Amino acid sequence: MIRNIQTMIPGIATSDGAGVKLRRSLGGQQQVRLDPFLMLDEFSSNDPNDYVAGFPAHPHRGFETVTYMLEGHMLHEDHLGNQGNLKSGGVQWMTAGRGIIHSEMPQQVSGAMRGFQLWINLPAKEKMKPAGYQDIQVEDIPKVSLSNGGSVKVIAGAFEEDGKFTQGPVQGISTAPLFLDVHLPANAQFECPILKEQNAFLYVYEGDLEVGDPMRSAPKQAAIILGDGDRLKIKAGVMGAQLIVLAALPLHEPIVQYGPFVMNTRAEIEQAIADYQNNRFVVS
Repeated sequence: MIRNIQTMIPGIATSDGAGVKLRRSLGGQQQVRLDPFLMLDEFSSNDPNDYVAGFPAHPHRGFETVTYMLEGHMLHEDHLGNQGNLKSGGVQWMTAGRGIIHSEMPQQVSGAMRGFQLWINLPAKEKMKPAGYQDIQVEDIPKVSLSNGGSVKVIAGAFEEDGKFTQGPVQGISTAPLFLDVHLPANAQFECPILKEQNAFLYVYEGDLEVGDPMRSAPKQAAIILGDGDRLKIKAGVMGAQLIVLAALPLHEPIVQYGPFVMNTRAEIEQAIADYQNNRFVVS
């Protein structure tokens, strides 16, 4: 069964951190989510005034952040002493767990800074586990060449084509996420399986695209929420298309969010605020 477009959530221009300009689709309003996905930001600018101030130290608890850099260079540091460079084509998959205070600061004063940050909820039983990271360099992300001249980068989960499975470097996460970066030439078609149990969406960041059966146009810079089914079917327009495809198992748990804290009850949020204010974010 082909997944058709269920709804579209346009990216809204906003800023975060110390004034980094971005577009927020999922999470633009707290109830505009797709379980277990909480938020998707796209940042894209050639003007250093839009990004150079970066994201100074700030806390998180209760979910995972995924930063995918299309272009640029950011330095990550946290209160546990971890440090890592996130460069073009690389990914950082951070599990905030019971608490992390970190910064993400540009290591460039000119040129393009472009990419995505995705927030994925953690199940209640994992919200207070120790913080952790997967820093993934571009050379560690498999890239599958398609017969139509396109390509698929497999960041998380598995991509299947003609009975051959390509595993991404991110595995073993409770929500079993699928994260693909798909590039298609003009008028090319593309299909791939998505587990029927998963919620799924896509985001077109270059070109134009049609989705489903019958085909329906999908705008750029919007979270395109997909309906039920077990297969994605898309076709690029005359300019080709570049998009990310995301899917994961829903948690079906209550969500209480207060800024960078995402828990299941108001009492847990109050505890998170108190722990942060009193320097009790636990060292893992």
